[in-house]
Amino acid sequence: MRSLPAHADRTITFAIPYYRGLDLLRRALDSVRAQSDANWRLLLCDDGSDEPAHELLEEYHDSRIRYLRNPRTLGMAGNWNRCLDAADTDLVTLLHADDELRPDYAKVMSRAAVEHPQAVALFCRAHVIDERGQRVFSLPDRMKDVLAGWSPQSLRLAGPGGITWLLRGCFIMCPTMCYRRSVLGSRRFDPRWKMVLDLDFFSRLLADGDEFIGVPAFAYAYRRHANHATAAYNESLLRFHEEAALYDEIAAHAHSHGWHDVERIGRAKQIVRLHLAYRLASALAAGRLGAARERFALLWRLSFGDARRQHPCASP
Repeated sequence: MRSLPAHADRTITFAIPYYRGLDLLRRALDSVRAQSDANWRLLLCDDGSDEPAHELLEEYHDSRIRYLRNPRTLGMAGNWNRCLDAADTDLVTLLHADDELRPDYAKVMSRAAVEHPQAVALFCRAHVIDERGQRVFSLPDRMKDVLAGWSPQSLRLAGPGGITWLLRGCFIMCPTMCYRRSVLGSRRFDPRWKMVLDLDFFSRLLADGDEFIGVPAFAYAYRRHANHATAAYNESLLRFHEEAALYDEIAAHAHSHGWHDVERIGRAKQIVRLHLAYRLASALAAGRLGAARERFALLWRLSFGDARRQHPCASP
């Protein structure tokens, strides 16, 4: 049982892993400064950007804001880990540089942290927005929201049951997570992954016996746009290759521990195949026959073959 601080600090550090996009970064910064609870700090870790952000930060003249420029480019996982390492409060949220907080995020999450001092992390619901900040509908995200089974009460994810829940459809928007470093310890994101580093991290924490608390409030705005890394990974199919490899790794780990439900769902990859089928239908509807063929070929392998051989991240 990990020891917990006797008087937990409710201050949240909003740690921004930044690489490029000053215009959207300004919106993210403004959303932090607009928090109804002013008890926050902001840390920006610049990963060698050719659009350095230090001049923008200086415009705010706010002693709560700190800027670090990495001595070398660390990549996504490396910079996320740098943010966790460099924060100087127990509670840390990795705010994506192109997203926005709702005004009550700090208030909602700090209150939840006090109510659930044992949780390694807390998360909330998120609206999906576009480049202009307008809400947009996303069928895959809506399906995951349904799978979560949200109610007025908080969700609790723990152990193999929590892993099973996420493998059915990872409904946690990664940047909504507020981590408690005193429970997290030295565990960090795995740089092998580009797309599924969040699901890998979450499943490892749950496998270690930790728990997440989900707050039903919509306190975060997750931006989807043409330059978003997720869009590129969907188009290149990297997302689906990585998901297939990770699901097999989780299934193998579950097999060694006798977690039969986790193993079964990991082997089946049902949500991965459903999402890929949706992308296949979208490509067909748009007349993108080449993209449709690629998606159909991968869907066939996931359904009837061994997709693990298709990606170097797969374990031997």
